[in-house]
Amino acid sequence: MLSALPLIRGFWPLRAIILSLTLLSSIAHAGTPVVLQRPISLDTGSGELFGTLLLPKSAKPVPVVLIIAGSGPTDRDGNNSDGGRNDSMKRLALILAKHNIASVRYDKRGVAASRPATPDERDLSIEKYVDDAVAWAAKLKTDSRLGPLILMGHSEGALVATLAAERAGAVALISVAGTGRPVDQVVREQLQDRLPPPLLERSEQLIEEIKAGKTDNDVPEPLQVVFRPSVQPYLISLFRQNPTAAFGQLKIPTLIIQGRNDMQVGVGDAELLHKAKPDSQLAIIDGMNHVLRIVPMDIKRQLASYKDPQLPLASEVTDRILKFLDSIPAA
Repeated sequence: MLSALPLIRGFWPLRAIILSLTLLSSIAHAGTPVVLQRPISLDTGSGELFGTLLLPKSAKPVPVVLIIAGSGPTDRDGNNSDGGRNDSMKRLALILAKHNIASVRYDKRGVAASRPATPDERDLSIEKYVDDAVAWAAKLKTDSRLGPLILMGHSEGALVATLAAERAGAVALISVAGTGRPVDQVVREQLQDRLPPPLLERSEQLIEEIKAGKTDNDVPEPLQVVFRPSVQPYLISLFRQNPTAAFGQLKIPTLIIQGRNDMQVGVGDAELLHKAKPDSQLAIIDGMNHVLRIVPMDIKRQLASYKDPQLPLASEVTDRILKFLDSIPAA
């Protein structure tokens, strides 16, 4: 989603991020399994995607969570080249591994190590992201070390996970900070109080054109970060999605996680998703923000949390995820 913070995480000018991938390492903790960390890649037929596999050593197949990152230039670890390093998805993956749950997190096409797969953002679409998630799922299903597949998406990644779940053959889905409203509504809300009237009026015109499937090259400079012509094809694909309707069609167990102090996605979005699928589990976590930290509703401290990987994750978010995963019947 667009950021409610001062446009620090608007839609992206794509940049390469140099990643240091560990070829093989083991993580040992008293009372926890030995975990192998390995690079993993996927040939999509239209470019290669790169990620990280965390695999607890086990004599039998272990559940695997496919982690799908959020919007913009957000990499596999949850870090955004426009907004700083917080390692939210990396830390989630490590916690899963300590509880005998494997995970794969990956750089989306056009981002970080996977940037060469789609270097021009004009060629990106939500449908391509969904196809990639389905392809990752198919690859993981061929690995005899891995058991049931769970999709977990953060922010915009929650929508990708929702759209991919049935085709991916997932046994469960976790939506973390996912919107329940069409994204054009979220964009309108985020721009409402931050633009002077003339720019706000122009942004409304652009949103309506994009919703109608049209592009417009006449974008004022202050609106380029959101509506620049090169990102409009992606926005067209995104604006036509209905997150609540898609979520309501899921036939698998689902967990909705939302922080009460999230300045990008609100509690109301989580409630919309839950209403669409009443048998879903809903976890509203007091004090938690968009990057899964306990942070007060103070703009300076919120901004700082996006750039502080040392801040611990909210303990309740990991507790709820682990409890949910433990409740899923074995395949």
